Amino acid sequence: MPAPEQKQDLIFIDQQLLVKLNNIGDQLDAAQLWWASGYLAGRASNTDEPAATESQSEPDNVAANWTILYGTETGNAHALTQLLSEQASAAGLITSSNDLRDYKPAALKKEQNLLLVIATHGLGEPPDGTEDFFDYLMSDRAPRFENLNYSVLALGDSSYDDFCATGKMVDARLAELGGNRLHERVDCDLDFESTAQSWIETVVSKAKEAAGADQRPAVAVAHLHAVAPQRVTRQHPFMAEALVNQKITGRGSSKDVRHIELSLEGSDTSYLPGDALGVMPLNPPQLVAQYLQQLGFDAETPVNLDDHVLSLQEALSKQLEITRLSRGFLKDYADETGDQQIIELLNNKNKPTLQRYLNEYQPIDVLNEFSHNISAQALVSALRKLTPRLYSIASSPDANPDEVHLAVAVVRYQALSTPHWGSASNFLADNTTDVPVYVQANPHFHLPQDTDARVIMIGAGTGIAPFRAFIEHRRFHAAKGQNWLIFGDRNFSSDFLYQLEWQRYLKQGSLQRMDLAFSRDQAQKIYVQQRIREQGRDIYDWLENGAHLYMCGDALNMAPDVHQALIDVIGDQRGVNPQSAEDYLRNLKRNGRYQRDVY
Repeated sequence: MPAPEQKQDLIFIDQQLLVKLNNIGDQLDAAQLWWASGYLAGRASNTDEPAATESQSEPDNVAANWTILYGTETGNAHALTQLLSEQASAAGLITSSNDLRDYKPAALKKEQNLLLVIATHGLGEPPDGTEDFFDYLMSDRAPRFENLNYSVLALGDSSYDDFCATGKMVDARLAELGGNRLHERVDCDLDFESTAQSWIETVVSKAKEAAGADQRPAVAVAHLHAVAPQRVTRQHPFMAEALVNQKITGRGSSKDVRHIELSLEGSDTSYLPGDALGVMPLNPPQLVAQYLQQLGFDAETPVNLDDHVLSLQEALSKQLEITRLSRGFLKDYADETGDQQIIELLNNKNKPTLQRYLNEYQPIDVLNEFSHNISAQALVSALRKLTPRLYSIASSPDANPDEVHLAVAVVRYQALSTPHWGSASNFLADNTTDVPVYVQANPHFHLPQDTDARVIMIGAGTGIAPFRAFIEHRRFHAAKGQNWLIFGDRNFSSDFLYQLEWQRYLKQGSLQRMDLAFSRDQAQKIYVQQRIREQGRDIYDWLENGAHLYMCGDALNMAPDVHQALIDVIGDQRGVNPQSAEDYLRNLKRNGRYQRDVY
């Protein structure tokens, strides 16, 4: 520390360096940040170069600023934005990233260089909370973009007919308003890694070329990544030991739901209630056998996958998506076989027909119904890569140290005269080995920081999972805010998941209210949306008194039905039209008080 009489120069870091430091810091966990601070302090103590001061000039040939906007539902777009920021910074570009939920749409008119990473969810819908941005962009208020360079990376799931619809919409609208594509839009399926990496490398190269930026590798960052311990990620999962596998649906239930507990001990990873756990499964052996039998292939038939030769059985078991049908598979199969019925299906303008097919069929059903002789290699080339499955975490990390709990509905059913299985659910239900997992942060589905705030939780089926985590966490931390659960399933006697726990929470005072809807316990089916309408006055009173509203469940059916019920309730209580009620809910979203976890 300098003596009192010594004058200490003020130290300044210019905005460009600050952006780079922030981009790097976003990609480090707490331990790595501490390591980096020590490393940089050591560098400073061993250099004779003077510290930068206010009088020093900025460096020449600084690259133009690039804004990265991302819209995410499950966190993949955010993760790719971090990767893009890292690789752009290493190439000498200056970037700043913004979640579309927080970005002011009017700022678009000031942008000159823009990269967008945007996911589509539900039936071709933008991510929750980004409505203001898309309303503005598609409206007459949107400016002209003659001076804008941009490129779009679109994320989606080709199991849905509206594949990457949100990214396509943004790309087309920016072009319509005069924007200049730095690079053509790229559409990514669930197995997005290689496609996204190729887009990142291309846009970074083109952005660097357009800006005339010099290559300035970040030596310190490269060294840091070389010595830092490998973090648990989608690409590098942790092998978690299975501790508990317990069926929690009762006798006579039409469903098999498991409570799964996994050990995270030694993983150096953490999560918050509301986050998800990614599980990398193996495919059901019974289904793999079906493929081999149906097509008459020997299990050891060699196939090429990503320039690696492996057996067909290994590819079908560990590498390929064989339980979810996609448009890509239908197209490739039709191209390979020339099947006119599939071609007509793909070209059918009646989108619901194709979507029902994608929802109800697996690839094996296509092979059965439209039987053709194809090679093992053609089959492998048509199938997508096997990707992780995300499960809402059903536990509090503080109440269950070094553990993570899941509520898993096992997918086994009979359809089209053949048995069907889900991939990850059967892997978890039948598992006798360690499970490859990673935590997928879900920052837009977290508990309020104010522990006195009220919480309303609406869930159906395994959508109850994150709310079990919420209550565990609030009880552990003695949160004073009141909690209200609205839950629905099929039958009270067999499908009331975690029934004893919820009843205990009610008795202890950790849960103040609980409303239940069991659809098949009476002649006329009752769902959670009916309970919402019945309790509309109280729900509105809670919201007016600052309550946070959460919904978890099916994106195609439950989510829109619950949303409509909320619009009806707010409209009735406020005496306003549906659009004004929608605006009320949208304002709750802006303030982080209406959050949804839909799948």
